[in-house]
Amino acid sequence: MARNTSITIGDHFSHFVSEQVRSGRYGSTSDVVRAGLRLLEEHEARVRALHNDAVEPGEHELSAGAGR
Repeated sequence: MARNTSITIGDHFSHFVSEQVRSGRYGSTSDVVRAGLRLLEEHEARVRALHNDAVEPGEHELSAGAGR
């Protein structure tokens, strides 16, 4: 369900968003924000996967006494 939300992004990002829409790359401010949020979501998923695959096993080994 779509919902309106008000955010403050500052001059730098305001100009960036406006330029993306003006260039025709995106149809609206909402399209730009959604694209950015999708990228952030993908990034966070990769960070979680890296943590689960690399960091967490090492933490378990250390807590079990490995490396002492």
